[in-house]
Amino acid sequence: MIRSILLSSTLSILPAALLADPPKVVTDIAPVHSLVAQVLGDLGEADLVLRPGASPHGYAMRPSEAAALQAADVVFWIGPELTPWLERAMDGLASDATSVPLIDADGAIRLDSRKLAVFKVAGDDHDAHEGRVDHADHEGHDHDDHDHGGHDDHDHEEHADHDDHDHEGHDDHDHEDHAGHDDHDHEGHDDHEGHDDHEEHEGHDDHDHDDHAGHDDHGHSHDGIDPHAWLDPQNGQVWLGVIADVLADADPENAATYRANADAAVAELAALTQKLDAQLEPVRGKGYLVYHDAYQYFENRFDIQASGAIATSDAVSPGAARLNELRALVEAEQIGCIFREPQFSASLTVALADGAGVPSAELDPVGMKRTPGADFYAGLLTDMTDQMTGCFEQK
Repeated sequence: MIRSILLSSTLSILPAALLADPPKVVTDIAPVHSLVAQVLGDLGEADLVLRPGASPHGYAMRPSEAAALQAADVVFWIGPELTPWLERAMDGLASDATSVPLIDADGAIRLDSRKLAVFKVAGDDHDAHEGRVDHADHEGHDHDDHDHGGHDDHDHEEHADHDDHDHEGHDDHDHEDHAGHDDHDHEGHDDHEGHDDHEEHEGHDDHDHDDHAGHDDHGHSHDGIDPHAWLDPQNGQVWLGVIADVLADADPENAATYRANADAAVAELAALTQKLDAQLEPVRGKGYLVYHDAYQYFENRFDIQASGAIATSDAVSPGAARLNELRALVEAEQIGCIFREPQFSASLTVALADGAGVPSAELDPVGMKRTPGADFYAGLLTDMTDQMTGCFEQK
């Protein structure tokens, strides 16, 4: 079994023998890779298991990615809520690695998934359904008195519009099992570049790494916690501290550097959060639709509210009843913008927007067009803010 750190407890389960070099680090998605890169600084580089643009669900690793995982000392990942297959992969390939599921970090905000088509009617003070903010339920984790869990001055948790109705399958990002959800219900069709659950990956060997790539072809159901937690920059700040503590414990000789890097990154992210908060002021109180429900962490942090989502789950295109409900909402002129995503067909969003004369724009929760690296995370949040405010400026 892999050793998974309970992030609220001590980190004493890391190998007793000190590593001569910085630990070999592997991450799951580009936003996490960016946070780790900021903490590592010049001391090393982390490997990214999921190449940019690939779905975190049902992913088949290339041989080089499997080899990186097998060599890992530490794996930072969102958790099985996002990549259930990675847990099995670590158990088979990286049983000696320390697993750090960041969504379980003490102090991290976790939101329930939603499944209704309509979340909130613009201008209404009451959400279509109630919800909760869930701080990871663990005993306090000590970040060596370094206040890595910074937050912005607005502390918008009280505005969270989350529902207690567990949300099915609003998977994040690429969802190739239903990418291209157009009017023809291309179930199982993959519009995603370079990935198809039913075909071999480019560069992937004939063995398909069955012990680590086995997965449900339809991804996982978001019946519990919404896994898109990286879109709340406060979580990013909390995770920077966690990453620094884990690396410091694994590599005590460089502990001061890791923590200094994390402190600097937290400060920069806090300043960026304040900047984006001010930039998003014109969006507050305005209704909009998203392609799929990946954005409530971003909404919660910045006190904005999507009115609904087009896609109903990871594997099924929106049905007629759901689309009719959304069309009625749009036609009632309560929607200021409809957002598409680059990894999905734009046909539904374009049809809804054109039919009602509502602006449409791209909103990308995974930064498909960005190059992974230390600057990725700040760039992702900035791009989303620019995309959102830019769409409302069209009207």
